[in-house]
Amino acid sequence: QVQLGESGGGAVQAGGSLRLSCAASGRMFSIGDMGWYRQAPGKQRELVATITSGGTTNYADSVEGRFTISRDNPKNTVYLQLNSLTAADTGVYVCKARIVPSFGDGWRNYWGQGTQVTVSS
Repeated sequence: QVQLGESGGGAVQAGGSLRLSCAASGRMFSIGDMGWYRQAPGKQRELVATITSGGTTNYADSVEGRFTISRDNPKNTVYLQLNSLTAADTGVYVCKARIVPSFGDGWRNYWGQGTQVTVSS
């Protein structure tokens, strides 16, 4: 049973930083792209950043230059460094990973439970 577990959220003041972590656990044959999404109150979930297994990254325009996504493949973990935070970054940050659970399975999307980030101005 594949699970994604996030940590690192919290409350910070504008201009502050946080580091989020998301670890995939359980039986896995292969892990592909991993990424972070966020959902602000009253808004739809939006892409924040993604990273391929080879390290190619992609960012939303709103976070480019402030957030950095990285991953540790042996640890099946993806990180998101959040710098220069603003109130607009407030939301629930959710981790996503594309995983092949067992040999012969297809790629499946797995989501974490989410971690709250609150930025006060």
